[in-house]
Amino acid sequence: MATRKLFSVLFLQLIMFVVLLLVLNPAYAHESLKVGFYEKSCPEAEAIVKKVMVETLSKAPTLAAPLIRMHFHDCFVRGCDGSVLLRSSTNQAEKDFVSNLNLRGFQIIDRVKSALEKACPGVVSCADILALVARDATATIKGPSWEVETGRKDGRVSSEIEAHENLLPPTANITRLIRSFQERGLSIKDLAVLSGAHTVGTSHCYSFNDRLYNFTGKGDTDPNMDPNYIKRLKKKCKPGDNTTLVEMNPGNFKTFDEDYYTLVAKRRGLFQSDAALLDNAETKSYVKLQAATGGSTFFDDFGVSMVKMGRIGVLTGKAGEIRKQCSKVNK
Repeated sequence: MATRKLFSVLFLQLIMFVVLLLVLNPAYAHESLKVGFYEKSCPEAEAIVKKVMVETLSKAPTLAAPLIRMHFHDCFVRGCDGSVLLRSSTNQAEKDFVSNLNLRGFQIIDRVKSALEKACPGVVSCADILALVARDATATIKGPSWEVETGRKDGRVSSEIEAHENLLPPTANITRLIRSFQERGLSIKDLAVLSGAHTVGTSHCYSFNDRLYNFTGKGDTDPNMDPNYIKRLKKKCKPGDNTTLVEMNPGNFKTFDEDYYTLVAKRRGLFQSDAALLDNAETKSYVKLQAATGGSTFFDDFGVSMVKMGRIGVLTGKAGEIRKQCSKVNK
């Protein structure tokens, strides 16, 4: 009897430990997310976001790319908690880190938030707004659409140092890229798929100028870049150029399509991190497949990978808050 009682107590304690582990481990927080989270609390939420995005991008289509990337940059630092939107009086928030200085469209996020607060005050989080805006920005410029899981709460911390530690630089090699994705529960395929977002937008010359003028510190060019492409880029970007913008997808940088993979396959990816996709068998295979088939699976894959990315480190339930303004925490 004593042995059976002891076993029952130990078994109960084990169950309680497992339950506590599931509750406290943020890896399971995404299970609280669901499609249609605001169906009852704010039924027009997604329609409101879409309306603002369609109106905005009809006038300023170049805002689509930075708005899509804003969701990426948010999720890779502290998880998808809207922390990239917070301002700091001392310029030490995520948005103050050099890689985030090129992000634009914060005023659009504020516009969406204002419209949602007017319709249903204190209900829709800024973190969810970022996820919805990324989807609608993609779809509005002829890219894929997907069902967005919602139910995130907003974080209260934003650190420039953490952005520096977690955001991937354009010089990242394939080893670093894969490790960063896997640390966040994303696969090698997700890396190849989400890199395809580079099919839209622009970049400053300083993000890749070393590939043109000083790749190994000896005044040389990157041997992994098409020499003809290097010549074209040198006409736009002079040594030390910190202001000129170059199209990520020359001639078609406002439309979301599969052209990125054609460019990478031809060694015309703008960043070292783009060229790095040819240094791994799985990512190279994906690049070659999309380039050869006109992006046969890219749109579907992109939606799947975006949903996975949107689950990284989310705050749900009693964690976090619903900010009244996306740029600052509630008092």
